[in-house]
Amino acid sequence: MIGGNTLNRFTFMRWRHRELLLALIEREVTGRYRGSIAGLLWSFLNPLLMLLVYTFVFSVVFKVRWDTGSDSKSQFALLVFTGMMVFNLFSECISRAPGLIPSNANYVKKVVFPLDLLPGVILGAVLFHTLVSFIVWLIFHLLVFGLPPFTTLLFPLVLLPLVLFTLGLSWFLASLGVYLRDIGQVIGVLMSALMLLSAVFYPVSALPTAYQHWLYLNPLTLVIESSRDVLIWGVVPDISLWLGQLVGASVVAFLGHAWFEKTRQGFADVL
Repeated sequence: MIGGNTLNRFTFMRWRHRELLLALIEREVTGRYRGSIAGLLWSFLNPLLMLLVYTFVFSVVFKVRWDTGSDSKSQFALLVFTGMMVFNLFSECISRAPGLIPSNANYVKKVVFPLDLLPGVILGAVLFHTLVSFIVWLIFHLLVFGLPPFTTLLFPLVLLPLVLFTLGLSWFLASLGVYLRDIGQVIGVLMSALMLLSAVFYPVSALPTAYQHWLYLNPLTLVIESSRDVLIWGVVPDISLWLGQLVGASVVAFLGHAWFEKTRQGFADVL
C-alpha cells in the first residue's frame, strides 16, 4: 500500500535520524523566541492574543453566528480557535517550505545531510506549537464550560491525514522553491486567501447552499469541521471519510517525497 510505504518511510527516517531530528526541532522551537524576555511564554501568548482579536472582529464587528441557538462569545472563541489551530498547522509549514533549502544551503554544499529531514523539522516544531495552542484551548474550555467531550481524545487522529498531507506538500514545495524562487511569494498570497476560504471564522452552513460544496474542495474544510465535531460537539467522525482522507494524504506524502528525492541532485548546481 502506498500509505503503508509512506508511513514506514517516514517512521524509518525519524528513527534513523531521531536524535538529529529532535535536536533540530528543539533548536527550531527555542530559536524562535531567543532573545525575547518572555521566551517560550510567547507560545501561549500569541494564540491567546490572536484569539481575542479574531473573536472581537468576527463576533462583534461582523456579527458572525453559528447555528447553535447560543450567542455565547466564549463558545464562538472556541470554535474560531479550533479552526485557527488546524489552519496554522498547515499554513506555517507550507509558507516556510519554499525557502527551506535556499536558507540551509550549507547543508547542500558542504555537509552530507539528510535534506528530506528539513520539512520534518518544521512540521515537528509546528506540532509543538499546536500542542501548546491545544493546551490553551483545553484550559479555556475547563474554566468556562467544564470537561470537554470524550471525543476530544480523537483529535490527534483527526489531524493525522492533515499532517501527512502537509508533509508531502512541504517536500514538494521545498524542492520547487530551489528552482522557482517566486513560489514563496505565490504561497504567501494563497495562504492569505485560504484563511478566509477554510471555514475558520464561520460555519459552512453560513454560505448559500449553492456555494457550500465548493468550500469542501478545500482540504482544510473537512479537517476543521471534524476537529470541531470531536472537540466541541462530541461527534465521532465518519470512519469511512477519515480513511479516505488518510489514503489521499498518504498518496500526497508519497508523491511529495518521491519528487523531492528525484530533484535533489540538482540543488547544489542551482544554489
